[in-house]
Amino acid sequence: MLVALWGMPEVLVSHPHAGITQITLNRPGKLNAMTSDMVEQLHEVLIATSRDRECRVVVLTGEGRGFCAGLDLGGYGTAPGFQWHGAVEKGFAIQKHIASLIPRMRSLPQPIISAVNGPASGGGFALVLGSDIRIASQTARFNAAFIRIGLSACDIGTSWLLPRLVGAARAHELMLTGRLFDATEAERIGLILDVVPPEALLDAAYAKANEIMLNTPLGVALTKEGMWAALEIPGMQAAIDMENRQQIMASFSDDARETRMAKSEGRLPRYQS
Repeated sequence: MLVALWGMPEVLVSHPHAGITQITLNRPGKLNAMTSDMVEQLHEVLIATSRDRECRVVVLTGEGRGFCAGLDLGGYGTAPGFQWHGAVEKGFAIQKHIASLIPRMRSLPQPIISAVNGPASGGGFALVLGSDIRIASQTARFNAAFIRIGLSACDIGTSWLLPRLVGAARAHELMLTGRLFDATEAERIGLILDVVPPEALLDAAYAKANEIMLNTPLGVALTKEGMWAALEIPGMQAAIDMENRQQIMASFSDDARETRMAKSEGRLPRYQS
């Protein structure tokens, strides 16, 4: 059952299967375009989820026929917190409020699977890029929409994430044109893991979540942390040094002991939540 936080239905949280938390953007009449309330609620949901020991994997999707159309240019609202008076100050506060969603997503110990059920433009495209795994419906469409409204396409982490996911040459073309591209092209260039019929999208995301949950919670959390950190490390030796420390930490964990015991006893491991 979906639950609207704080009585406000712009972000819904559900638990479709054990270990899986589903976060659903819920402004279907606006293709789930972002408002200040939605972004703030999404921040709060992500913080709460990061502390939920029962949650092993997050599935992020949109209600209706869209994933997220980006910012609601007709009525975004203002960023919460200190009330700036100048236009530049207000705009900068909004920009930082939205952009900080990407580091927030990365900070979760649980992997995030984007189940892209329709158009993902601008800020919605950035949410897809900031996820750990991406699965798309055949109806999904993507673009770096910011450049189409007179702004830079480099926004909300797109200039850093997109080249690392699809390569600089493809990323530069997509950012400079801002053109729409479909799920088939997204899969071909490596942005999307799989393209599935709309009715199979969530089941595909849950199946991938279940694959992840066969591994230890600590191992998954360390892998997520390490794989993203490795993209920022300039040299191979620094990455290896980080990996060495992760492996020793994990080898002494309760999760690792339970894995070894389960294998020796011929049973599935029972990890502590």
